[in-house]
Amino acid sequence: MESVRSVALGVWVRQGRIHESADEGGVSHLLEHMVFKGTERRSARELAWELERLGGSLDAYTTHEATAYHARVPAEDVCVAVDVLCDLVLHPLLRSSDLAIEREVVLEEIVSAEDDPEDVAFEHHARFLYDGHAYGEPIFGSRASVEALSIDTIRSVHERSYRPGNLVIAAAGAVDHEQIVDAFARRFPDEASAPPSNGLSAPVGVAGIRRVERAAARQTHIITGGLTVPYRDPLRYAIVVTSTALGGGMSSRLFQHIREERGLAYSVYSFQGFFAAMGHVGTYVGTRPEAADEARGALLTELSTFAANGLDDDELADTRGQLKGQILISLESPTARMNRLAGTAVYGHEYRSLDEVARRIDRVDLEGCRRAAAFFDPERSATLELVPAAD
Repeated sequence: MESVRSVALGVWVRQGRIHESADEGGVSHLLEHMVFKGTERRSARELAWELERLGGSLDAYTTHEATAYHARVPAEDVCVAVDVLCDLVLHPLLRSSDLAIEREVVLEEIVSAEDDPEDVAFEHHARFLYDGHAYGEPIFGSRASVEALSIDTIRSVHERSYRPGNLVIAAAGAVDHEQIVDAFARRFPDEASAPPSNGLSAPVGVAGIRRVERAAARQTHIITGGLTVPYRDPLRYAIVVTSTALGGGMSSRLFQHIREERGLAYSVYSFQGFFAAMGHVGTYVGTRPEAADEARGALLTELSTFAANGLDDDELADTRGQLKGQILISLESPTARMNRLAGTAVYGHEYRSLDEVARRIDRVDLEGCRRAAAFFDPERSATLELVPAAD
């Protein structure tokens, strides 16, 4: 990216919630925390200060399918970032004494998520929709599973997964490709291992309605959604276009009908997500309990109509332009470009330039949108309502 003078780079490990056994719930996320506690060469503070003293940053996150460690630094300091990333990913100490502290930090994360009713609603909906499949399980694990994790389990997961062959490296910005390749090659072991298989079958999904009560809640949260197609399926583009038209902004159908015209909600939107083996779409509405019946009826009516009819010509043309603009704007950031690059490799997908992505969006037609809209049919969806508990 010739207009920037920094580099975003990271290491992705194919180790996430779907790779965990029944007694390892949340281990990928806890391991992400543990590697920052120190290595043979650096203390926890030194890992952070090594880049912060340069004006850079160091961070990490865990998903269902991978754990990512990434840095942002001035271009002239990229080799320092490579050294720090390799040190913490490949050579963490993983001490028992650190586990006691970091376990508490993760438990605080879980409690924090439990304090957010919207997060709670989405967690219940994912478990309902995915019906026991790992894609529907929380990345953090549960309080009980995190409390049960041992240092031996954490070390075992690191040993089997944090190895060349199971890692993806991505970088964007003021990148000197050969410099980065050489810097990583000099710090990686010579022998690479094959990526482990998660052995998961594709989820089946369920449809129906589930109602969950929550003490001290003030709103009713309604989420409806169903399974779609995997990340690599060509229909993904039509699904994203269709979802954007339905609830992707202030001009979308749901926002205009449920909020602007009827005043039934402050927050209303559609969403979509794609995994290696499956994807999902859905909608969310948060409303007052006394307006919940009307909001639910309005939402389901809109979804039924949408699923039956799809988009019209003008709506399709407008949404194509909206989506292309959103993608172009979002990818002006080196970090966003880096994450996009990593995703293509993690999912085994061919790289496509922004011009090619724009062309594929332009090729989305009314028939593709009709097929995509059918996934929003409430009759084939799982609907979760999180409601205030009765007194």
